[in-house]
Amino acid sequence: MSKAVTVAGVTIDPVTKSPVVVLREPETGNLLPIWIGLLEANAIALALERTELPRPMTHDLMKSILEATGARLRSVEITEIREGTFFAILDIVGNGEGVRVDARPSDAIALALRCGARILVSETVLAQSSIPAPEASEGGEKDKWTELLEKMDPEQFSKYKM
Repeated sequence: MSKAVTVAGVTIDPVTKSPVVVLREPETGNLLPIWIGLLEANAIALALERTELPRPMTHDLMKSILEATGARLRSVEITEIREGTFFAILDIVGNGEGVRVDARPSDAIALALRCGARILVSETVLAQSSIPAPEASEGGEKDKWTELLEKMDPEQFSKYKM
């Protein structure tokens, strides 16, 4: 069973200086950080900001190919974690047939944002890796992602591979 999530944002891990995409489970507010590459972080940020570039980037091209062939991205699902690496599946439908394609979660998320597709995470992955949402802080206005990452156990930073 999988649960729908939203993309809460993209930030930088203060320890490793690597980009992190943060997914939020709407029901509980729990967060799922996934360490990703710089180019994928940029692709996700551009989609979140609805920035249109003069020439298509890779994920824009993928969306155009789907549309040109009459296919559509139904959803993406982050299915498992193996040896510290997250795995995802693209659920594509076209010509009345469905196909599931292996993908990196960062690419899957970037494409889902462009296509308006649902982003799902298996309950197993959520149980293994999600963290409780940070409490609203009193006083100073600290960046919410910095606050989240500061509260995480440092062992989590090296637990997952990009």
